[in-house]
Amino acid sequence: MLDKNGIAKRIAKEVQDGYYVNLGIGIPTLVANYVRDDIEVEFQSENGVLGMGPFPFEGEEDADIINAGKQTITTLPGASFFDSAMSFSMIRGQHVDLTILGAMEVSEEGDIANWKIPGKMVKGMGGAMDLVASAENIIVAMMHTNRAGASKLLKQCSLPLTGVACVKKVVTDLAVMEITPNGFKLLERAPGVSVEDIKNATEGTLIIEGNIPEMDL
Repeated sequence: MLDKNGIAKRIAKEVQDGYYVNLGIGIPTLVANYVRDDIEVEFQSENGVLGMGPFPFEGEEDADIINAGKQTITTLPGASFFDSAMSFSMIRGQHVDLTILGAMEVSEEGDIANWKIPGKMVKGMGGAMDLVASAENIIVAMMHTNRAGASKLLKQCSLPLTGVACVKKVVTDLAVMEITPNGFKLLERAPGVSVEDIKNATEGTLIIEGNIPEMDL
């Protein structure tokens, strides 16, 4: 089973040389810490930053340099800052190669719910609405079950949707799954996790073909 850093480390393997990548808040922000040193990647945050680096070490934070989740970040040489209008033009113009988001629920059809839990105060959907509407490659980073042990990978989302049929792949603490027309296709399992464990934790349709390898981290 993976922790949050393990999920981020696995997703970092999906990042390719030359990609422009948007990182959502939560687990996705950790991905920048694990990208290979031999490739060049530009991380974008919708509050107007291009060229984000890893999180700063304690004591080295600059409160004026933050991501969309209001976390302090570092920037790499050549980084740029710009207004929200330009940032969202980049997103809506499909100039981002990969979007990595957190989620509360994902359906077997690729629907995502990641902005609101009824009864709890929220500030709004934020940039997620634009990201899921514009991005062609969305990977979700999330825990497989909630704190009560119920599956977050469902036949249909029960929470208000952020986007419909937009997620391409999900990486959880238990598995890597691809969204297909027939459901969640199991690609890899986390170290120490069995296929049966993943089946028991997945409410949506789970497709299992052949021997499922452990993740190579």
